[in-house]
Amino acid sequence: MVEELLGPLPVGWKYLTLGDACSLGSGNIQTGPFGSQLHASDYVSSGIPSIMPQNIGDNRVIESGIARITQRDAERLARYRVQSGDIIYSRRGDVERRALIRERENGWLCGTGCLRVRFGSGFVVPEYAAFYLGHPRVREWIVRHAHGATMPNLNTSILSACPFVFPSAHEQRLIASILGAFDDKIDLNRRMNETLEAMARAIFKDWFVDFGPTRAKMEGREPYLARDIWDLFPNALDAEAKPEGWTRGVLGDIATSPRTGVQPSEVDPETPYIGLEHMPRRCIALYDWEGAGKVSSAKCPFGHGDFLFGKLRPYFHKVGVAAVDGICSTDIVVVKPIEHAWRAFTIACISTDDFVSYTDRTSTGTKMPRTSWTAMASYELFQPTFGVARAFDDFCWPLIEHILSNIQESRTLVQTRDLLLPKLMSGEIHLKAAENAVENALCLPVLHDEGKV
Repeated sequence: MVEELLGPLPVGWKYLTLGDACSLGSGNIQTGPFGSQLHASDYVSSGIPSIMPQNIGDNRVIESGIARITQRDAERLARYRVQSGDIIYSRRGDVERRALIRERENGWLCGTGCLRVRFGSGFVVPEYAAFYLGHPRVREWIVRHAHGATMPNLNTSILSACPFVFPSAHEQRLIASILGAFDDKIDLNRRMNETLEAMARAIFKDWFVDFGPTRAKMEGREPYLARDIWDLFPNALDAEAKPEGWTRGVLGDIATSPRTGVQPSEVDPETPYIGLEHMPRRCIALYDWEGAGKVSSAKCPFGHGDFLFGKLRPYFHKVGVAAVDGICSTDIVVVKPIEHAWRAFTIACISTDDFVSYTDRTSTGTKMPRTSWTAMASYELFQPTFGVARAFDDFCWPLIEHILSNIQESRTLVQTRDLLLPKLMSGEIHLKAAENAVENALCLPVLHDEGKV
């Protein structure tokens, strides 16, 4: 008999195994391709995305930094391509984390190191299943049954045996609709943050890489910035091809790193902790952290608004702005601007491809090359006047603050969703109460229906 995770169920609900639930709709659970089928040399800069364990977020695929394969390899490995409604797991490490495949990811590859759950059609609502598999007791079951003391390992047999609560299709859709409203708002915040970040990067490139305002003046074009900002830019470039009056300097002229440490005994267990595993690639919005209760060695403190830079290769593209006060891994460099006016300039600078390439070139070590603040501080740059830096900060820092605000809102939504999820899955909460929770949390209209879920 399948172990009953959630206790007595509402009338009409029943327990199956996850494998049996897949079989109902002629689906299955299978691994991604093995290393012998797809080598490191097969990955390309442009092509079909291949979902790896590091791309599995909280019920979503993280595209940032995703590996890609050629169309030819995708056709060769066609049996491993995902469909909308599939659920992807990591085979090793953080085995409880899963990602629901949406329409935009249809046809991507279930990459090496992953497992794919497919329900087929007619019986299981994939969105419901994805939320069910996020239930704390289900996650704990998966971790407990995964093999390996130091590194949990998941396989198709273990995942197939996972208990699965099976309500009617109608009730599955209602549960998915209620919980999906939270995820929709979280995803909207994420997409808004991507837009805000892109805006800040575009302005940085125009002002400080292309020298757009100065070049426009030299060509006699009309101002495209407010007059008070436009007047801050020089009228010509000098012999070094930089705006007149700007100086050649290094990152250490405008930013610093405190390089202090704290011991586990000095930290409250609830203090936010950020490791490299919590930092996405090519994205300054840091959504993820955990409590410091498991920390067992010295860490680095950081404050709200500080910048965190992963110093191990190949993690140099892990750079972001802290949304909270906390501590981080010693494999992360904490960076602070010397003055507020240099905040936006500093984070934009250290998240550019050029800066990342510089840290890559200057990293030291053989097995695990790393950079350091000493190397980072020596990065050469064209330093604008203080007035231009302050104008950039006045324009872009509010965008970053909006990003941080969206992160905090999304964290609250996740907590509310996760509190509601077990009550819905056990039938403990009435649909009306769930609707009220959604309305209070999101201020959005929700589909009404009578009865208990």
